Amino acid sequence: MLILIVLLVIAVVAILAGVAMYNGLIRSKNQVENAWSQIDVQLKRRLDLVPNLVETVKGYAAHEQETLQQVIEARNAAIAAPDTPEAQAEPNNMLSGALGKLFALSEAYPDLKANQNYLALQEELTATEGRVAYARQFFNDAVLGYNNKIESVPTLFVAKMLGYEQRQYFEADEAARTVPNVEF
Repeated sequence: MLILIVLLVIAVVAILAGVAMYNGLIRSKNQVENAWSQIDVQLKRRLDLVPNLVETVKGYAAHEQETLQQVIEARNAAIAAPDTPEAQAEPNNMLSGALGKLFALSEAYPDLKANQNYLALQEELTATEGRVAYARQFFNDAVLGYNNKIESVPTLFVAKMLGYEQRQYFEADEAARTVPNVEF
């Protein structure tokens, strides 16, 4: 009788531990998905602001078509990319680089620097870039927690059994980390 009670207690503890691990995995997975949606919101906000900025700059820097075209192409690539962290990273890094070149143009055009629409759009985009950076940090922190959870014992066994796989970080490539070089 005592052996049966001990086995029953062990079974209940094992079931409760399995439920707790499963719930922890679900919480971590949902946190990663929520963090990605926060990045997505900020990236879409940035994409909505870009056409207004390009149109404002066009009026002052009409002969800078190459830079403007790079911004437009980078924006279109970001819009066309699938809605996953892996697919969004490269086109949004390209857009960040192109926007850096566009902002550097303002130094060569004093009238553009004084234009209220341009200044307001630049401020909005700068604030959005800060939000994107924060959202990326939050996402990468969530991915770190999730990846740690699915690689740690004993959750590792439950995660493997349920098919949980590692998530990729949302990283900037080397080109997005460098200061744009603009020559006039």
